[in-house]
Amino acid sequence: MTWRTTGGVIAGAAVLGAAAATAQASVLTSGDAAPASATAAAVSGRKDVRTASSETSRPSSRATKKERSKTQPEASSSNRPRLDEPEPQASEKTPEPERPTAAEAIALARSQVGVAEDAGGETKFQKWYMGTSRAQETLARDGGSLDGYGDANWCDMFISWVGERLGFTAGMGSDAWTVAHARWFQQNGRWGTTPRPGAIVFYAWSGGKDSSDIRHVGMVIKKVDDTTIEAVEGNTGNAVRVKTRSADDIVGYGYPDYRS
Repeated sequence: MTWRTTGGVIAGAAVLGAAAATAQASVLTSGDAAPASATAAAVSGRKDVRTASSETSRPSSRATKKERSKTQPEASSSNRPRLDEPEPQASEKTPEPERPTAAEAIALARSQVGVAEDAGGETKFQKWYMGTSRAQETLARDGGSLDGYGDANWCDMFISWVGERLGFTAGMGSDAWTVAHARWFQQNGRWGTTPRPGAIVFYAWSGGKDSSDIRHVGMVIKKVDDTTIEAVEGNTGNAVRVKTRSADDIVGYGYPDYRS
């Protein structure tokens, strides 16, 4: 049997796709019927096309348990806790500076021997003291002006400078007024009448023995004999000098809490 199409004669309907079979059926002559085998082939072809298209364009989103296990990232060994790692320790407090010895204090004080006032009558010790918070405290207590320390007696500012350079202000005290400094030692139970190396010695030129009589201060280097000491002092002849002093001029001694 021969089929008529708009493009010519086609033989073997089994090789046609679904679209070609439909086109051929529309142009068959009246009374002709498509062979059953051709119709079955066309239907079979359409089903195969749909199945192939679905499997190609819609990949399955389901993965087997085995496949999923392959795609899961394994825990990094660097993130796993190690039993042999030490536990972090709490941070320790910064240790306080070690207290100086009396010998260290004397050495620092003696290293300043020869430092003198400049042409304006000032020294580095006065300039240092004016820049400290302690100067603000003593101004509030005693009155006056900050610049006034530049013209003041600086023997006690020298002793205070030594204590600060040693990191030992808490053990030596800090002041610009000798009377107040002596009373600080008395109030802290560190006062006496025995000369010791490194002790802070307070003088009264009038021979008085009360703290209110004090006019000068220095640091004991050594006891010379029962009536004499050797000391390093600031503001002696407008400079730092080593002096020998009589016990008659001494009111008492303040004892810094040195390391033995």
